[in-house]
Amino acid sequence: MVTNKINAEMMAKMFLSGAKTLEAQKEYINELNVFPVPDGDTGTNMTMTIMSAAKEVSALEDVNMTTLAKAISSGSLRGARGNSGVILSQLLRGFTKVIREYEELDTAILTNAMQKAVETAYKAVMKPKEGTILTVSKAAADKGLEIVSTTDDLDEYLSKVIQAAEDMLKKTPDLLPVLKQAGVVDSGGQGLLEVLKGGYAAFQGKEVDLTISEEPGKAAKSDSYQAQTAMDIKFGYCTEFIIMLDKVFNAKNEQDFKKYLESIGDSIVCVADEDVVKVHVHTNDPGLAIQKALTFGSLTNMKIDNMREEHQEKLFKMSEKENSQAQEEVLDDPVDVQPEEPSENVQDEKITFDEPPKEIGFIAVSIGEGMDEIFTGLGVDYLIAGGQTMNPSTEDMVTAIEHVNAKNVFILPNNKNIILAANQAQYLVEDKHVIVIPTKTVPQGITALINFMGDKSVEENEAIINEEIKKVKTGQVTYAVRDTVINDLEIKQGNIMGIGDHEILSVGTDVEKTAMEMLTRMVDDESELICIYYGEEVDEEIAGDFMNEVENAFPDCDVEMHSGGQPIYYYVISVE
Repeated sequence: MVTNKINAEMMAKMFLSGAKTLEAQKEYINELNVFPVPDGDTGTNMTMTIMSAAKEVSALEDVNMTTLAKAISSGSLRGARGNSGVILSQLLRGFTKVIREYEELDTAILTNAMQKAVETAYKAVMKPKEGTILTVSKAAADKGLEIVSTTDDLDEYLSKVIQAAEDMLKKTPDLLPVLKQAGVVDSGGQGLLEVLKGGYAAFQGKEVDLTISEEPGKAAKSDSYQAQTAMDIKFGYCTEFIIMLDKVFNAKNEQDFKKYLESIGDSIVCVADEDVVKVHVHTNDPGLAIQKALTFGSLTNMKIDNMREEHQEKLFKMSEKENSQAQEEVLDDPVDVQPEEPSENVQDEKITFDEPPKEIGFIAVSIGEGMDEIFTGLGVDYLIAGGQTMNPSTEDMVTAIEHVNAKNVFILPNNKNIILAANQAQYLVEDKHVIVIPTKTVPQGITALINFMGDKSVEENEAIINEEIKKVKTGQVTYAVRDTVINDLEIKQGNIMGIGDHEILSVGTDVEKTAMEMLTRMVDDESELICIYYGEEVDEEIAGDFMNEVENAFPDCDVEMHSGGQPIYYYVISVE
């Protein structure tokens, strides 16, 4: 039987099925990463991105194409992690921009939606590279455009579109030589194909488990947590809702409404998007905010939290934790203490500041306890736990920005796979000037902070820092998780690898010897400083012996050593 329409209920099932299919293939996709490092994360990033949207979709009570589109777009945007996750969120954002205008979808609408998805995703990437998820998405969209005039049978249309995506995925090694040499297809493209296949399975009526469970992630953490929780809470209720507009809400209405909210509270967010307005306010009388909002339309997604009550619970938990730690020290019997789970609504834990905001604040992504101490010592206001082993989401970034009491906030992503998420967060924050410094490694982040000058303007500091981080070379020493060949280097599972900024610099069987070989390729006649950060698996004495070897090998360079405490990587080494 020919089917030529997809309603909102079916579209929701298709999306949830696509998300669950991607989740099921997460580890397989992780293994497709070109570098055989033990932190392959494409599958994880894409899964956590789409599951953030799936959670919002599954929570919808009134499923229509408008609410569905908003849930998919908003959820994936805020949950986006890593480059692959951000690109997936942009594909979904572009797709939903089109479908939200219709009650039912046909082949023509789907074609337009796919074209918009590809256009949006390509715009989000500064230097689009072919042979990636972008190429696979474009192949699917182009196939839709090619056949839309020949069929209105959605089953035929979808099967051909997915086949085009799969065919292009198989060709990605021909477009990116590094994929061919590693013997893998593009991991992001594989992830997208899983989403499409899962959606098609639901469309065909196959039985799919659409239950969306909580996916634990790493939220931002603050080194100044105790100071924050000790603050007096001026307004007791965190109040959130969405206004479904049935009256005109122009610029003047918006301005007047914001002024009213300011008269009854603080921490105000009021974002108008066509026929809806998202509102957040801390107030002592939520009813006043609600009554005023009702003059513009009906309300949905209402949420009121008693922050004073939550505050007391946090203090009680902190007290329990401190007592527990004290008892462990007395008993001298160390045990593994699991960190507290991040709050489900971490973005709602906004801080009310008694002090006026300072001019400049800093956020940094860190990868270990030693690195945390270094960043804190250099003046970082807020640390985000993450790095290569767990890329923070866009929402984690937004949360961190909200916790920094400053007019201008510098973000140091310290990983090339986190920069896009930081950039995305930059555009979700309205009340602060956010500057993303494109630091690709932790040593670049440290250099950025060292070169900050308090007597210069934000713009001058941004320019200075961007120039200084270019002078930093970074090498990282870890182990291979599979056999592969990269740039004619034969790598066996368990080998030690020295990875530079752009390629693998050394391969061996001994950690320190491989690190030294890597350093030999990094140091040149202009090098002056070598900084060694040893990881959690490296004994301090062994690291000290390695430092002595480095000093003897490069007598013209100053050599420093620090405990980084990072997992996965035995050494992170910078050369300047």
